[in-house]
Amino acid sequence: MNLSKAEQRTLHVLARGGAILIEKSDNGKIVEVNCVTREGWTLQDCTRAVFTRLKRKRLVASRGGGPYRITRLGRASVRGQLDNRA
Repeated sequence: MNLSKAEQRTLHVLARGGAILIEKSDNGKIVEVNCVTREGWTLQDCTRAVFTRLKRKRLVASRGGGPYRITRLGRASVRGQLDNRA
């Protein structure tokens, strides 16, 4: 699957245990998208447009009204990246 750099970074964070938190307005439209790593940091590459593309490709999903997490298809689509933590 052809994914942009921002989509790859977001999927990599999600594969390592992160989540996408969304805020909706009163009428149900998405106002803000925040991608949070498992350590609690926020990923700036995850914009509303990136989230929409990932959701449309079914690489992320929400279960039971919870935060958006990576799906099996998303795990298969993400390329391996080196982790610079020792």
